[in-house]
Amino acid sequence: MVRKSPKRPTDGELEILTVLWDGGPATVREVHEILSERTPTQYTTVLKLLQIMTEKGLVERDERARAHIYSARASAEETQSKLLEDLAARAFGGSVSKMVQRALSSRPATPEELEEIEDLLDQMRGKPERGGSE
Repeated sequence: MVRKSPKRPTDGELEILTVLWDGGPATVREVHEILSERTPTQYTTVLKLLQIMTEKGLVERDERARAHIYSARASAEETQSKLLEDLAARAFGGSVSKMVQRALSSRPATPEELEEIEDLLDQMRGKPERGGSE
């Protein structure tokens, strides 16, 4: 069976992916240590999740070393984009506008976030950036 794209990650899988995105490829022990700093987590739970994630196509496992090294198959940006596309389709009838409006009305955006959003909209419209904060 050929998969077109990896399956959607669960919350626990997203936590592991975040560790791999932030720190790069890692062993089960390294992922476990980082996750355990945040929330008590069993080593066997992390191992099992990484095995499932390998089957789902979310991570790759390098078996050349004694301790297997896991790495994310897709970047954070690619995964976030797929999750947003899925959310827009399932919860907002495919409307990006409705999704963005709901996101902005669910919690107040900071002035900095609003400026970033305005700059992004200007870029999408082909206008030069205003802030010049880089």
